Amino acid sequence: MRSMTGFGRGVASQGRVRATVDIRSVNHRFLDLKVRGAPLQPSLEEAVSSKIRGAVERGSVALTVHLVREGEAGSRIDKQAARAAHAMLADLAKDLSLPGPSLDMVLAQPGVVITGDDHRDETDDAAVLSALESAVAQLNTMRDAEGKALTKDLLGRIDELTTLRMNVTKLAADIPERTQKKLHERLRRLVADDASDKAMDHSGWLDPQRLAQEVAVMADRADVSEELVRLESHLQQARALIMGTTASGRRLDFLVQEIGRELNTIGSKSAIAEISSAIVEAKAVLEKMREQVQNVE
Repeated sequence: MRSMTGFGRGVASQGRVRATVDIRSVNHRFLDLKVRGAPLQPSLEEAVSSKIRGAVERGSVALTVHLVREGEAGSRIDKQAARAAHAMLADLAKDLSLPGPSLDMVLAQPGVVITGDDHRDETDDAAVLSALESAVAQLNTMRDAEGKALTKDLLGRIDELTTLRMNVTKLAADIPERTQKKLHERLRRLVADDASDKAMDHSGWLDPQRLAQEVAVMADRADVSEELVRLESHLQQARALIMGTTASGRRLDFLVQEIGRELNTIGSKSAIAEISSAIVEAKAVLEKMREQVQNVE
């Protein structure tokens, strides 16, 4: 299991070119890649994107590329291009009866100020790809470390939910007996004294067969055995995903929703205070689990 959060930096030199690549990744429902910094040729940008998509399945990824050439200033001015730009702007200003162009206006024209990124070659691409390789490796190392912590925490949550499910299963086994006792108590409260109680028995109000039918109906309404079976299955699947090595964030998110649905159904069916209490506790554990799952790739 990997976390979506991480950082990686790679530095590589090829000839006179030194490339630095930074990668930052945070939570996101899908893979959202943004490339910043030095402009990349379409072929190189495609290679960079392909590398990231092969290493990251989910997350908001920001990749920044910096290029430095040894023995070369960060930028220079093409005087010939500057003169041509000035002449063009001056001619336009004259036609429009406006003041002549300022130096800032001339420098702002394309091709006047040349940076190191304006004349790229295969050496640049090799340096970027090499730095990218190191950055991705460092990113994944950090995400793996975060993933181990997530795995430990989520397995602990699964253990808690499994224990609560076992407790609810034991309590649910007593539902028919508890239902019968509760029904008896309700009926006997209608009897004012022993004589009336006997009269009621004589009149058939407490006919054993009818009482058994009522108990069966009430017990069936409160039966949560199917929900408990599905809950056990969801917990087992979640445990397998957490202990796996593939990206599982989306599937875990789905299972958390299904676990929550089963807990809600069990809670709504049960009239036993102990079960209701266990369900409330389980929902609190599940909410903590839900928050952590949002960090899983």
